[in-house]
Amino acid sequence: MARRIDVTGAGGVRLAAWEFGDPPKGDPADSGAHAMIPAQSTGSRGGQEATAEAGLSSGVLLLHGLMGRASHWASTARWLSERHRAIALDQRGHGQSEKPPEAAFTREAYVEDAEAALEQLGLAPAVLIGHAMGALTAWQLAAKRPDLVRGVVICDMRASALGGATQREWADWFKSWPLPFATLADVRRFFGEDDPWVERPNPSRGEFYAEVMHESSDGWRPVFEPEQMLKSRETWVHDAHWEELTQVRCPALVVRGLDGELGRAEAQEMVRVLPSGEYAEVADAGHLVHYDQPEAWRAAIEPFLEAALATPQSP
Repeated sequence: MARRIDVTGAGGVRLAAWEFGDPPKGDPADSGAHAMIPAQSTGSRGGQEATAEAGLSSGVLLLHGLMGRASHWASTARWLSERHRAIALDQRGHGQSEKPPEAAFTREAYVEDAEAALEQLGLAPAVLIGHAMGALTAWQLAAKRPDLVRGVVICDMRASALGGATQREWADWFKSWPLPFATLADVRRFFGEDDPWVERPNPSRGEFYAEVMHESSDGWRPVFEPEQMLKSRETWVHDAHWEELTQVRCPALVVRGLDGELGRAEAQEMVRVLPSGEYAEVADAGHLVHYDQPEAWRAAIEPFLEAALATPQSP
């Protein structure tokens, strides 16, 4: 099942949050698959009561990367929901969340959205699991609001500045997409095999991008606006984020795929500067660790999650 919960983010942007496992017993908002529930019906007190009645630990908020969507976390959220209240957020400009042209796509806006989600859903103090851009949002929020966060999983996101040249590369890459795609099979083939950025066939990458396409009158197109993705990316590629890592007081796990974008040396340096950092590496995985090796991904993060959620939060 999938259950949608509406959240109001920074500047009034409407966000879609999703539960992919069975809802906690006794949750009055449970009304079946794909139910659309206003945020106020599962606000802070209600969410905490539902979690307690089900015998679950504090919550988990899952934050996808750039161009991603909440459903990319579905398999992770399902096994998490066996013991925790796990919710994945469609971040602004992504998935089924609002994409207003005038909306801010700044780092501050993304962090405030995650902050609002924790408070409106009653998840705090929560563990944040973030992939790529979502991982940056997670550790920036942990630095800003330590009272809301009891642990952070940072999946394949660099703390170093990527540089302006990468923005131009991304703009050119978006232009190279053969839009519209005639079928989802074409989507899978392009992103899994034909994309010049693919070094070798990668079916999981094809599946990842198929998940962010929707059918329009002339074929399959992305659910996001490429220009909004470039705006979002613009706000972090020129800056390094080491200082914010030093301000993350809660336990933090840095996870990288062996063939991912985060190099081992940088990942280990991130662990070193984190006040309470740990390191995990997943073999035979690239940037999309949770897609490439879902079982190994679970094995890498589950012990950390259990420890973080069982440990009382420091004042």
